[in-house]
Amino acid sequence: MKGNEVRSAFLRFFERNGHKVVKSSPLLPANDPTLLFANAGMNQFKDVFLGNEKRDYLRATSSQKCVRAGGKHNDLEEVGKTARHHTFFEMLGNFSFGDYFKEEAIHLAWDLLTRDFQLDKDRLWFTVYTDDDEALHLWKKIGAPADRILRFGEKENFWAMGETGPCGPCSEIHYFLGEKKTDNRADLVNGPGDTIMEIWNLVFMQFNRDSSGKTAPLPKPSVDTGMGLERMTAVMQGVTSNYESDLIRPIIDFISDEARKKYLYDTEDGVSMRVIADHARATAFLITDGVYPGNEGRAYVLRKIMRRALWHGKKLGMELAFLFRVTQFVADLMAGAYPELADARGVVTRTVTVEENLFSNTLAVGIKEFNRILETHETQHKATVSEAAKSRSPAALVPIPGQEVFRLYDTYGLREDLIEYIAEQRGFTIDWDGFNRELEKQRERARESWKGVDKKQVKEVYRQVASKGPVTFTGYEGTELASTLVRAIICGDQEVTRLASHQEGEVVLDHTPFYAESGGQIGDRGMLEGEDARAAVRDTYAPLSGLIIHRVLVEAGELQVGDRVQARVDAARRTRIMLNHSATHLLHAALREVLGPHVKQAGSLVAEDRLRFDFTHFAPLSDQEISEIERLVNEQIRKNAAVAKEVMDLDKALNTGALAFFGEKYSQRVRVVSVPGFSKELCGGTHVNRTGEIGLLKIVSESSISSGVRRIEAITGERAVEELNRYFNDFSYLAEKLRTPRNQIIPAVEKLAEQELQLRKKVETLERKLIRSQQTQSGPSAVTPRVVKDVRFLAREVENTSAENLRLLADEYRQQLGSGVVVLGMKTDGKVSLITAITKDLTGRLNAGKIVKEIATVVEGGGGGRADLAEAGGKNPEKLAEALSRVPQILERML
Repeated sequence: MKGNEVRSAFLRFFERNGHKVVKSSPLLPANDPTLLFANAGMNQFKDVFLGNEKRDYLRATSSQKCVRAGGKHNDLEEVGKTARHHTFFEMLGNFSFGDYFKEEAIHLAWDLLTRDFQLDKDRLWFTVYTDDDEALHLWKKIGAPADRILRFGEKENFWAMGETGPCGPCSEIHYFLGEKKTDNRADLVNGPGDTIMEIWNLVFMQFNRDSSGKTAPLPKPSVDTGMGLERMTAVMQGVTSNYESDLIRPIIDFISDEARKKYLYDTEDGVSMRVIADHARATAFLITDGVYPGNEGRAYVLRKIMRRALWHGKKLGMELAFLFRVTQFVADLMAGAYPELADARGVVTRTVTVEENLFSNTLAVGIKEFNRILETHETQHKATVSEAAKSRSPAALVPIPGQEVFRLYDTYGLREDLIEYIAEQRGFTIDWDGFNRELEKQRERARESWKGVDKKQVKEVYRQVASKGPVTFTGYEGTELASTLVRAIICGDQEVTRLASHQEGEVVLDHTPFYAESGGQIGDRGMLEGEDARAAVRDTYAPLSGLIIHRVLVEAGELQVGDRVQARVDAARRTRIMLNHSATHLLHAALREVLGPHVKQAGSLVAEDRLRFDFTHFAPLSDQEISEIERLVNEQIRKNAAVAKEVMDLDKALNTGALAFFGEKYSQRVRVVSVPGFSKELCGGTHVNRTGEIGLLKIVSESSISSGVRRIEAITGERAVEELNRYFNDFSYLAEKLRTPRNQIIPAVEKLAEQELQLRKKVETLERKLIRSQQTQSGPSAVTPRVVKDVRFLAREVENTSAENLRLLADEYRQQLGSGVVVLGMKTDGKVSLITAITKDLTGRLNAGKIVKEIATVVEGGGGGRADLAEAGGKNPEKLAEALSRVPQILERML
């Protein structure tokens, strides 16, 4: 079976057995900032397992894109060395949300492996948790030989979602890949090597662990399984390494052709080709899903993956850019299963090409930095060699501290083998123990930074209230309800029966027109009024699916559970929010049309006074692009097109081209909001009926918020008109001051700017003439240079000039000295400017950067520069004279 056939067969099998086939979620986790990347099939179902969300199905199956290359789960360093580790892989899984449990999970696994996949039962091994007698009995019952069922402890066979929360024993299925029957033995299960490989893990979530570590049975035990597609494909194709399967081997062959080297498995070149193949897959999928290389978080991990691949390319002798071609091959190979790869092919190519160029520059900078470090240790090395020569014994290699080596590795991307090679060539060794300590510190920091995974807890009181039934939202039909029941009142962490006057709390109604914050749209505000009470709704939110909470302040009377109240949303505020929300959809569509289909939403805010839209894109937007985006949106607004809202099945909506918003989770029935021929998105928010109601959209800013993610802020409706009126009034004011028509303001300002430039040039010319005049009277010919150890120098203060002229003066003094050092200082605006210039013949003995840096400390500043010319600044002008007076001492010491 081909890899694609294994994937399809798995999903079809579980679909036949009542499971809903669910599309893979993006690698960028939704609603979970603590998770680095999607790293397991259960990620997208986490809230379902926790009871925070209900789906329209109790059984699901999926093939999930996963990356394990940082944080809690990190296989990066093992890639290429073993037969089974990857940064990118696909996780096949089947899930039960309180439906079936151990018996059916084991039965389904056995049927798929032995009947559909027809695996040799004599090659299968089964592991269970040490005291899970039930699972052991069920494997025996289904037909597994007793001697093939092994017990293991918590490390291998107990799974937990986090430090607290759902957990339970798991049962793993392993497969013997070897040829010799004598190698098919129990001690190799979870043992060394890849002869017996885990292919499937069945997790039985049956307990809930509290903060004290105690476990209690879950009311609805669930099942979460994970099978690596690459591993299963290797088994089905009879190969001993995932890299030999048709999912990856074609990529390796492509790399082999590019490098013009034969692929041999057990060689250093073979390792490099496997690393590049794996990392090219991760790179293509991550960029497609909206992650771009950078220096923080996910972006940094992607950059590390890419640079690791690039370094292995260098090892193969691939000096020219190559990785972008490998990612193109990956896109072509896998676009059948993941069409988004084809859509993003151009963006991936551009992004990778830019990173390849950056890597070449960084590598050069890194080697330069390494040489600098080596130079600082050169003196110690020479002393060691000298002592060894005196004692006629071999000189010990001087170790480079691990902390410095780690910085080269982590910041500059130099690989360990290159560092070691360069060091040895120069007569140094590396403090690898210190390096490994720094590496472990970084890993610990990563573990700590992701330690919060799965700790998002919902208050128990919310669960109790939600168990009484879902709240019905009526806000699509209108902003008022004449009568609705107060179902529950919450104060703090517990239910209460009433809220007194001037008391704050949370109210749950059985029906409500108030929209709860979701999908970037802020929650509604308004009033609740009953016979004996009036309460202001300050905010509305939904901590659990189906539960809408109104945060209120009782302004008069007493609000009680069981009261019937009138619910009235602030309609004017809701309208302003609706304008911005519908405009956000138009903006998203316009961005994709102008910039390309790679644009994906990465966050949004829909407020009453503005909208904010974060999206994936690799470069700042030009003025022309922003103008075209605005034009397209406002064109749709002027068309006054009807905004359609339709409820349909999720699969149907996605198949018709509807876009899903970042961070949102959707049930089987979804609401589709569309502007015919322009925009179609899944959205539960409130929207205008016709685009003309938006009135106008004006983009007010465009910026970067992280690597590969841009942010647009815009205003609509009355706010946009007010802003344009302000611009118009400002133009009128400028026109009046410039005494020119409004349509001639820009030429008039350009003329003024040119006049100012010419005047500045004249002033600078006059200043230079003045300096030269002063120099004639008191220059080097009139000021006798001082001498320190045969080196002439001048150190003096200059008044009333610019920084540029200070440089010119230093250069003229240097030329007139012929051989020597010039140090000039100047006070300007309560600060100090310093410059040091050294003639070329002295740069082997003195360094201008080090001199000016030391002088600057006196005036509470810093600086640096080249060996022959350097500048610095300071914030204490009162100490300038003292700083200049220290020049002789500094020179004497350095000489």
